[in-house]
Amino acid sequence: MENLAVYHGPIGKEEGERRLGQDGRDGCYLVRDSDSVPGVFCLCVLCKGYVYTYRLHKDEAGSWAAETTPGVPKRYFRHIKNLIAAFQKRGQGIAMPLLYPVTAQRRAQTHTELEYKSLDLRCIY
Repeated sequence: MENLAVYHGPIGKEEGERRLGQDGRDGCYLVRDSDSVPGVFCLCVLCKGYVYTYRLHKDEAGSWAAETTPGVPKRYFRHIKNLIAAFQKRGQGIAMPLLYPVTAQRRAQTHTELEYKSLDLRCIY
């Protein structure tokens, strides 16, 4: 999971929502650890100002599936990246397609850039 660019680790629901809110685009998404179920991950996507969260489970055979809208057949994938690719299309049982990845690396770079900018401001004054 650590090799997945959109995986943010154990950041919690509120922090995940904050990061998606910072991006602000409908269809931006990330993956984080579940707060309530150990060993389960959450796929979070922003749609019309609301963050929709879908649990990602790994079965005994090692395949991944997402809890989606009731009535939508469950699909299994060997890798999470394949699941994400499938959910980039409409009609997959989630609020909207996954369009804009919010990567942990991009967030870290942005945070570092902000630190440098604040350091520059302190040097000026």
